[in-house]
Amino acid sequence: MNKIADNRAWWLVLPVFILVAFSALIPLMTVVNYSVQDIFGPGSAYFVGTEWFEEVLGSDRLQDSLGRQFLFSGAVLAIQIPLGIGIALMMPTTGKRASLCLILLAIPLLIPWNVVGTIWQIFGRGDIGLFGWGLNQLGMDYNYTSSTVDAWLTVLLMDVWHWTPLVALLCYSGLRAIPEAFYQAAEIDRASNWAIFRYIQLPRLKSVLVIAVLLRFMDSFMIYTEPFVLTGGGPGSSTTFLSQTLTTMAIGQFDIGRAAAFSLIYFLIVLLVSWLFFTAITHLDRQK
Repeated sequence: MNKIADNRAWWLVLPVFILVAFSALIPLMTVVNYSVQDIFGPGSAYFVGTEWFEEVLGSDRLQDSLGRQFLFSGAVLAIQIPLGIGIALMMPTTGKRASLCLILLAIPLLIPWNVVGTIWQIFGRGDIGLFGWGLNQLGMDYNYTSSTVDAWLTVLLMDVWHWTPLVALLCYSGLRAIPEAFYQAAEIDRASNWAIFRYIQLPRLKSVLVIAVLLRFMDSFMIYTEPFVLTGGGPGSSTTFLSQTLTTMAIGQFDIGRAAAFSLIYFLIVLLVSWLFFTAITHLDRQK
C-alpha cells in the first residue's frame, strides 16, 4: 500500500530558509546589482554591464593582492597542517595533563582578532616588545614597521600562533577516535612509530585534515583584522591582502561599483579554490 508523503516537516525548515534569504541571498543580490551599475548617489545610478569586472580583472591592485594572498595562504597551510599534526601526536591522551594541554591550546583561539593584532604589535616592537627586542639582541636587524620581509613574516607567525591550535585540536580529536585495537595489533606486529603513523593514524585523519585544510584556507584567504591592526597593510603594500584592498576601495574611496565587482570575484575565487581542494583530496582518497 502506497503511503502518502507528509510534507508538513518542511515547515520546520522554513525559518532557516527565511534567515538565509535575509542574511545571505538578499545582500548577495544587492552586491550583484551594484556590480553592474555606476552609482553617483541615492537614486542616481547607470547601468554599465560588465565594465567593472573587466576593469577589476585587469587591474594591478587585484593581481598584486591576489599573488600576496595565495602566497600567504600557501605558507599558512604548509606550516600549520604539519605543525598541528605534530602537536596532536605529542599531546598526552589521558589524565590531568591532557586536560591542561587542551585548555592551554585553546587559549589563543579565544582571543579576538583585533586583540591578537594589538598583542603582536606590542610583542614585535624592538624597544618594549619581548620578541622584537630579543631578535635585536641576537644581532638581527628586526623592524616590522620598515622592513617588508619582517612585516610579512610577522603576520605569518602571528597567524601560525593564533590558528595552529585549531588544527591541533581537530587532529587530536581524530587521533582519539582511533580504536585501541589498531594500536594493539601494531604492537603485536612490532610496528615502528613511523609505521603506526603512516598506516594507522594518517589514514584515519584524512577526513579531519580535509576540514582543517578547508577551514584554514578560507580563513587565511579572507584575513583582514590582524594584519590591519599590526601593520596597516604596510610597509608599502607588503601585507595588503585582498580583503584590505576591497575595504579601501569600498569604504576609503567609496567606489561601490568596482568594490561590488571585486567582492564577487573574491567570493568566486574562494569558492573555486575550496572546491578544488575538496575535490582533489576526496579523489585521492577514492583512488586508495
